[in-house]
Amino acid sequence: MTGSLRIIHAVCSDRFAGVERFVLRLAIAQADAGHDVRVAGGDPALMAPALEAAGVPFTRGTGVGQLVRALRSVEVDVANTHMTAADGAAAIAFGIPGRHPRPAVVSTRHFASARGGVGPLRWDRVLAGRIDAEIAISRAVAASTGVPSTIVHTGVPNVTSDRVRHSRTILMAQRLQPEKQTALGVRAFAASGLADSGWRLLIAGDGPDGPLLDRLARDLGVADAVTLLGFREDVPALLDEAGMLLATCPKEGLGISVLEAMSHGVPVIAAGAAGHLDLLEDLDPRALFPPENASAAASALRSLAADADGRSELGTAVRLRQRQRFSLPEQVAGTDAVYRAALGRRVR
Repeated sequence: MTGSLRIIHAVCSDRFAGVERFVLRLAIAQADAGHDVRVAGGDPALMAPALEAAGVPFTRGTGVGQLVRALRSVEVDVANTHMTAADGAAAIAFGIPGRHPRPAVVSTRHFASARGGVGPLRWDRVLAGRIDAEIAISRAVAASTGVPSTIVHTGVPNVTSDRVRHSRTILMAQRLQPEKQTALGVRAFAASGLADSGWRLLIAGDGPDGPLLDRLARDLGVADAVTLLGFREDVPALLDEAGMLLATCPKEGLGISVLEAMSHGVPVIAAGAAGHLDLLEDLDPRALFPPENASAAASALRSLAADADGRSELGTAVRLRQRQRFSLPEQVAGTDAVYRAALGRRVR
């Protein structure tokens, strides 16, 4: 099949976290490339205005039932689902006998884990034959899903900025959930001693770990240098001012905050595991620290803080890598190839 495609992205959600940001960017980029794109699911307040400004219709998809109705209401060539609930919704929506033509269902896998299940019932078994192709956003995701997939790296817009980074701020931008290990970042900052040199740690994000982090900063004697910013819509502006980004989660499918920091030329220090390896391996060795090792993270922070030239070189290197390997045109082209291969198999 050649020419433009009719595409719907489906995510069973009313939130605006990493997956929803992924969907928003990709849908707009595909529309810019000439496809007829729509989105079902995600936070209406944050998704709908940006999508509709780009000519991409938005439909709510908070629950499986609502998402099924949204999928059944349109005629598309490809239904690109995101996360297991959306996979299930597509299986229900397009499992009606006699529905023709049935779209190709392509599932994008965002997490480095297999699909779960209910008791002995496994989702991969339920969905067998109902998913036409799977996309993994990193090598770690591809290796862990347990099903064949094609790696298509996430892309972000290139950012043009020649600002020299002398800001003594370390930014963490992530949900304050236990698996993100934000507390390790606070411990690493305290152990680095950088608070005594005028450095500050800014934490952008919300979640249940907020009170714990506030207490931890006080207990470690760095409360005056640690600021919990809460949820922020202006993360790009924060990145423009950041001296470094610290990312502590050892299980990121790829790491959208790290990737966005790279596009801004921000030096990154991240847990050396999962998707962070796709982004940062073979650069300055200080960019990756052994997962769950606060002492090693502190050492990397201290070393780069004292090395202005090293920070500048790392910032240049991560920006170059983002532009070469993690651009939106590359993602659109890679995704398009998966779609068309799935459609070709369906025709045959």
